[in-house]
Amino acid sequence: MDILSLKKLALLGAHQKPLEMSSVEFATHIDSSQQTAARKLKALEDENLITRIIHNDGQLISITKNGIDLLQKELNDYQGIFSGNEGTIILRGKIITGIGEGQYYIGLDGYRTQFIEKLGFDPYPGTLNVRLDAISIHIRKKIAQSINISGFTDQNRTFGKGSCFRIRISDVEGAVITPERSHYPEDIVEIIAPVNLREHLELKDGTNINVEVTK
Repeated sequence: MDILSLKKLALLGAHQKPLEMSSVEFATHIDSSQQTAARKLKALEDENLITRIIHNDGQLISITKNGIDLLQKELNDYQGIFSGNEGTIILRGKIITGIGEGQYYIGLDGYRTQFIEKLGFDPYPGTLNVRLDAISIHIRKKIAQSINISGFTDQNRTFGKGSCFRIRISDVEGAVITPERSHYPEDIVEIIAPVNLREHLELKDGTNINVEVTK
């Protein structure tokens, strides 16, 4: 995988709009022969990191979503290295408005008492909803849901079980809670905390946020 050539194409703007460039021109940017440049472009295309439209005067090159995701992963790795947080798991995304069910479910005694016992805090009645970026979706799938929340029956109604893992946002400890549903969206996380995170951190829809996974 030729990340350096992909990076060069991004620096030339191919991640934003189709870039018109011949193999000869690209060779000058990567300090190689025309044959080597053509081979590198073909390899990136075969790996679905770029697309190319060939025409009489040259070619139009665009970086695909897979290519952008790979560059984002590289960025995340470098941020971890230079921030001194290598090994730290960070989920990144944007704040969104949920459908309003969190306040009801978090406030139920059958769940609330378990959160207090297993997480060590009394959760604010509501959740902070975050839509993850593409890289974070993959990262989340690998995180162990280490804390189980049991289902229960209350007044002849059954409430399902779930699981959660501990996180930190800025100075607030919290947890990502995942209901056991067969079709729960993979790009959304619901976060509980002892405070109203929107008010405490002055968050609004569309705000970029980093969620640090803790133990």
